[in-house]
Amino acid sequence: MDAIDTNILVRYLIGDHPVQSLKAHAAIKSRTIFVSSTVLLECEWVLRSLYGQSTSEICRALRGLAGLPQVTIENTTLLADALERAEAGMDFADALHLGALSQCDSLLTFDRKFAKASARYNLRVEEL
Repeated sequence: MDAIDTNILVRYLIGDHPVQSLKAHAAIKSRTIFVSSTVLLECEWVLRSLYGQSTSEICRALRGLAGLPQVTIENTTLLADALERAEAGMDFADALHLGALSQCDSLLTFDRKFAKASARYNLRVEEL
């Protein structure tokens, strides 16, 4: 199994570079690929911030990637939950962070928006 970096994933999803995009497609189609949660986090940021993609476009792309038989996502449940929360209006990074907190008693944050959104998911949130 080969892990991919964010730049490979972005080139695969966007297809905007004539040489690198072809190489990314060939690698992902012909190998067994591992995608870490950190790569997904960074990829969402790049797609949103640099390419101006909407949440629905990003969620559709990441679901498509996760559905490929040769692709292993580090934590499929974490990704699925984060995508659902993002589509419901939560920031994707916050949604991914929230999903990783299952063994925690509470969330400490300065981010009021994150605190408000997180409170809906049965986690005690404390704004500092």
